[in-house]
Amino acid sequence: MENIKTTMSDPVHLTLPSPDPEPVRGCAGCVELANVRDRARAGGDFTTVSDCNVFLRRHPQGHS
Repeated sequence: MENIKTTMSDPVHLTLPSPDPEPVRGCAGCVELANVRDRARAGGDFTTVSDCNVFLRRHPQGHS
């Protein structure tokens, strides 16, 4: 006979999302990513918003 779990899992505790990173002053790539992020948010494309935030946070390593 299989061992089947019949109780509920512990609750999941979520935190608030981090604030959007700011574009680095003087970096054209950062400015473009911030513009894409703004357009994506306006269009409800939160996957692209998240992707842009990741790239902005990676500024020291580049935007690839």
